[in-house]
Amino acid sequence: MALMRRRDFVARLAGLASTAALPLWLSARGRSLRLTARPHIVLIMCDDLGFGDVGFTGATAYATPHIDRIASDGMVLAESYSSAPVCSPTRVALMTGRYAQRETCGLHEPLTTHPIGLSPSPATLPRLLNDVGYHTALVGKWHLGSMPAFHPQRHGFDEFYGFLGAAADFVSWKDTEHNAVLFHDGETVVEPSGYMTDALTTRAVHVIEATRDQPLFLSLQYNVPHWPWQAPGDPAYPDSMRASAGGSPDTFAGMMRSLDNGVGRVLASLDASGMTRDTLLVFTSDNGGERFSHMGPFSHAKMTVGEGGIRVATAVRWPARVAAGTRSAQVCTTTDLTATFLALAGSESPRPLDGIDLTPALLGGAPLSRELFWRVTQRRQQKAVRRGDLKYVANEAGQFLYDLSDDPGETRDLSAARSADFKLLRASLNAWEQEMLPPAPLEAQYR
Repeated sequence: MALMRRRDFVARLAGLASTAALPLWLSARGRSLRLTARPHIVLIMCDDLGFGDVGFTGATAYATPHIDRIASDGMVLAESYSSAPVCSPTRVALMTGRYAQRETCGLHEPLTTHPIGLSPSPATLPRLLNDVGYHTALVGKWHLGSMPAFHPQRHGFDEFYGFLGAAADFVSWKDTEHNAVLFHDGETVVEPSGYMTDALTTRAVHVIEATRDQPLFLSLQYNVPHWPWQAPGDPAYPDSMRASAGGSPDTFAGMMRSLDNGVGRVLASLDASGMTRDTLLVFTSDNGGERFSHMGPFSHAKMTVGEGGIRVATAVRWPARVAAGTRSAQVCTTTDLTATFLALAGSESPRPLDGIDLTPALLGGAPLSRELFWRVTQRRQQKAVRRGDLKYVANEAGQFLYDLSDDPGETRDLSAARSADFKLLRASLNAWEQEMLPPAPLEAQYR
């Protein structure tokens, strides 16, 4: 019976390959041989990148030609959001395909308590991809638990090269939370040298260029442009825990140029390896920007549910399937990346997903109508829901309704003029909260 299911699976994939003109790999994993027709997947996720911090969304203080090439060679997702306005819950959403507020790991907001972390059971994204034949690698930031039980390789990453905490000094490579240097798999990189962005890029290129007979999932989690604000050539911070101070627009620009050069090296390695055409490459951010970032037409910033805190610059390139120079108005978020990767890989999640498969949108399909929700409580008390162009926001200043189609900066409150819509969205948000875990309490230092 199992043999018949395997044969049916192989036949289905072979049919998919013939109809979709996708590549074929023969992958040996243990004693089984699988015929696959799936893309390589490369996710480049930046850290605290403001919506307007790259060229294809309007940056002018510096150039990002390599990042912009992803957009020009593929599709811009013009209505793209992070699942949270801060790092840890967005990464929970990526790993699980679900709102972080559903999960019992306690990572609704930035991870600050060391014993807490995301459990590898039920299986998360890298394990689910690994189990269907993908070679999985994480390069860069983790921030989902520093204890051994939560290590990236416990989640199914074949390789890990990065740091475990919230941020790291770009020069000393010291993790600002744990004071440990970069890790390679389970071992500490004892003698770091050079600029961290360059080191992460070099490792990513190594992963891409390694010879293997499997499709690849590479999660490249750059820590640019998160503080500490250090450009190439700057000194290490004497105390990395105070690294959110300092910096300048020129320093920020130097960090962004380094990021763009790194992306250029990744693109070149895909070209040199003959993988470009058959690679789904996604460029995005874990949330909006902060001190030196530009949010484009949006207001507010990281740690808020304003558009500036959750709208992210996102571009997708897949030459075999996605038309170059296109845009999609599909409202989408981090959990959708998870659903899309799993669908293209032929894998299924052991738990219901909140995300949707974006493949129809990537292929030029009409946008689907949907609702998206956000909630932060530990450092600020804010929540929001978007349906269509309307967005309901509840924050410390009150409750508001905005029409994003002509007010992307959220400056004109329509709660009185459109009271029926205001009540409808508020009720929808309340119903969503009933499905989630109770909100985490406001931390004492923010009361």
